[in-house]
Amino acid sequence: MNRIIDLGKYIEIGINALEENLSFLWGAIDDGISWTVDSMNDVLLSIPFGVFLLVVVVLAWYAKSGKLMFKREGLKKALGLVSFIIIGLGLIYAMGYWRDAMHTTTLVLVSTFIALILGIPFGILAAKNRTADVIIKPVLDFMQTMPAFVYLIPAIFFFSVGNTPGIVATVIFSLPPAVRLTSLGIRSVPGDVVEAGRAFGATEKQILYKIELPLAMPTILTGVNQVILLALSMVVIASMVGAKGLGSVVYQGIQQNDIAKGFESGLGIVILAIILDRITQSFANKKG
Repeated sequence: MNRIIDLGKYIEIGINALEENLSFLWGAIDDGISWTVDSMNDVLLSIPFGVFLLVVVVLAWYAKSGKLMFKREGLKKALGLVSFIIIGLGLIYAMGYWRDAMHTTTLVLVSTFIALILGIPFGILAAKNRTADVIIKPVLDFMQTMPAFVYLIPAIFFFSVGNTPGIVATVIFSLPPAVRLTSLGIRSVPGDVVEAGRAFGATEKQILYKIELPLAMPTILTGVNQVILLALSMVVIASMVGAKGLGSVVYQGIQQNDIAKGFESGLGIVILAIILDRITQSFANKKG
């Protein structure tokens, strides 16, 4: 069948133009992300396993129990999650995948941080400005319906292979929930509360930071939870462009038809996902 419009050709021309004219920008982004990933990974790997485990246990304990942390009721609330963390992280360490797990944790944390830095301001803008909301919504729809593999193509073109294209693709894939849920949270703030703030002479900036964002925080934290889980779901795909971590081990298992390696590393990803999900959900529930 004859093609009427060669859309791909025009997209390729546009991407080539961006690569040629903004090469300094892509280089700066690559250097910045690579330095951040390497630095954070070095920090995480320098922490002894026992200390890291203790920090995560205390964080989860506080997230589940709050002010009841040192009381029997708080211990009962946190016992299940704390037990799972000890067993789960202990299993990853015992299987010999601790270094890979720290690589994955670094990729997820860096990707989540960038997605939130971009997503929360856009969510606020969408909630405050009708025109911006009309523009942002279809862009988010496009980002969420596009197959994740497609994001790897421009990422590789601009950044070659390694951690950077994996993180860029992960940020694009995990960004929409941060925007949508931030916007939803601010829109859900009762109008009479906002009007009361204005009646007492609060500026729009004070209303945003002291009324709307605090009241929207449970919904925003739910968005953070979704961003983290989406970032984790990308680790195997990101490994196809050279990103390190448990995803790369899973990918090696697929290539080598090594069932044991694929299962063990996949189990490690599941354990990390459950731990991060339960901790962030607990903080969101506390704010609610």
